[in-house]
Amino acid sequence: MEQKLIIRNERKSDWETVETITRKAFYNLYVPGCAEHYLVHIMREHEDFIPELDFVLELDGNVIGNIMYTKAVLTDEEGNKKEILTFGPVCVLPEFQRKGYGKRLMEHSFEKARELGYDVIVIFGSPVNYVSRGFSSCRKYNVCVEGGKYPAAMMVKELIPGVLAGHRWQYEDSPVMALDEEAAERYDSTLEPMEKKHLPSQEEFYIMSHSFVEE
Repeated sequence: MEQKLIIRNERKSDWETVETITRKAFYNLYVPGCAEHYLVHIMREHEDFIPELDFVLELDGNVIGNIMYTKAVLTDEEGNKKEILTFGPVCVLPEFQRKGYGKRLMEHSFEKARELGYDVIVIFGSPVNYVSRGFSSCRKYNVCVEGGKYPAAMMVKELIPGVLAGHRWQYEDSPVMALDEEAAERYDSTLEPMEKKHLPSQEEFYIMSHSFVEE
């Protein structure tokens, strides 16, 4: 029997479901517990959130995945600012992961982002999950963070090839990404209990998130 797959914009009626999916997808992945569901909870009300790029993936009528975008900024060596995108969290229920659904969500959102006039996406994550989607090391695009460093986990995708060429850029996240960890913990404590565990993926994340690409 053929499965019915739909990608559409998130509705308010999806909010609780999406937060639950996000929590299940990220719990114990990077740290014991997670805060990504709290980020989703507060992101929708922030001025940098882009509702037009907030998508859910429905399989046979059930939401199993989500991707959200916020605005971010690149500043060149002369102080000129360029509005760009970052996405995250992007998630799929654990039992549906590694089946191509995350890829479909990303590719759909890339197309819609182009239609809205955006030309660059910068993200932080594990390169193994994103290089196949056209992301490359930030070093290749001369995109650094404050202090001139090039995080190994920071990747760039040009939606219009060559748009970043000829400049050195500094990346700045939306303020919404600077999570209050205590507030996130309080929010998590109001939800159905999940066991916090120490897993090998957390050490992998620590190594990647504290590594930099040399100039």
